[in-house]
Parts: sequence; C-alpha cells; structure tokens
Amino acid sequence: MNYYLMRFLKMKTYPKIHGPSGGQNESSYAFVKYDGSNLRFEYSPKKGWHKFGTRKTMIDVSHPVYGSGIEMFLERFGDDMIKVFKKDKYMRSAQNITVFAEWFGAKSLGGAHRPKDPKNVVPFDVNVHKRGFLNPKEFIDSFGHLQVAELIWQGEFNESFVDDVKKENIDIESKYDVRASIPEGVIVKGGSSHRLWMCKIKTERYKEALKAVYQQDWVKYWE
Repeated sequence: MNYYLMRFLKMKTYPKIHGPSGGQNESSYAFVKYDGSNLRFEYSPKKGWHKFGTRKTMIDVSHPVYGSGIEMFLERFGDDMIKVFKKDKYMRSAQNITVFAEWFGAKSLGGAHRPKDPKNVVPFDVNVHKRGFLNPKEFIDSFGHLQVAELIWQGEFNESFVDDVKKENIDIESKYDVRASIPEGVIVKGGSSHRLWMCKIKTERYKEALKAVYQQDWVKYWE
C-alpha cells in the first residue's frame, strides 16, 4: 500500500476510556482488559475488509510489527464476523463497520511487545456506521460465540466492585491460551445508544509491574 496515500484515508477511532470515575451506578458488564495494542479493521459490503489501522495510524499487512495482527484477525474472525453482519438487519445495510481488537503477547507490558512472544488478537468492540457502538449485550449476543473479549462479571457498578478488581478479589484473568501473566484489569460498559458509557479499572499488581519496568515513567503506561 502507498503510505503517502494512506495519510488521507480515514477510519473510525476508538474513544479514550477514563478510570473508575467514568462509571455509573447501574447495571453493567465487565470484560477482561488485554494489555496490548489497539488495532482497527473496517469492513464494507462492497469492499470487504479493506482498511486497517493502529489506534492512530493507517497500516497494512506489510507493517513490520502489526502486519501479523491483521493477518491473524482475518484468519480467525474475518469470515465469521461477515456472517454475523449479513444476518443482522442493521449491520447488513450499514455503509461500513469497524471492529476494534487488542493485539498482544503473553509478555506484552504497557503496549510493548516482544518479537518472538506468541501473540493473540481479541475483538472487544464493534461500531456500525451511523448507529454507533453496539451496547455490551448486543456485542455478546452477536459475537459471543467467537473468541472475543471475555465477559467476567455482570451487575451494578459500585465502589465495592472497583475495589475488588484492584485487589483481584474476583477472578479477572483471561482463560485464552495466550494471556498476560499479570492481569491488567477490566473494561466496564453500561447503557446503550447515546447513553453508552465505558470505564477502566486496573489492578494494583499491574501498577507495581509497570513501576518495576518503567520506573519514573510508569504513569505514561498506566493511563
């Protein structure tokens, strides 16, 4: 792909997720938070999977770091997700759909990856053009049969739950073959449509791991 032309292509970007203060005291869903890099995949009925990017940059399969993440996503999820798109009355008529996934290795930390470390890619959100992000229940109902972000808890969001995650009083570890040795935390989602909200909660053990590796710069990787 011509990287000069790629600068003029656009894709839906993922919003910044704030900490526990962004949560609301209502029914919500908590998913495993994977410690890696955000990758984007855009599908359209006419072109299929045709745009790819990191959180801020357009890429393709030739990218030296993330190209293998694109190939892995297409191999594991490309056809199966299209089947879901075509069955859903909203998704099959959408101009485009953007899938967001985390690409990571067992030894990734703070988004830094080791070249020979076994990798995994896990879709965690889907945005439908002009409709917005699927709410957590829609995401689970539509894609829960695939190896997408793991739902680990459902209930009312409150300070007690936040504390339980930070101290790992509940099981928040991934059960997939490739997973982090130290769980980063969870992403909590609630509401729907224009009331959809998200927040992140990270574990105290993950904070200590960042401090040990990045020392005074650890806060950059914490956010």
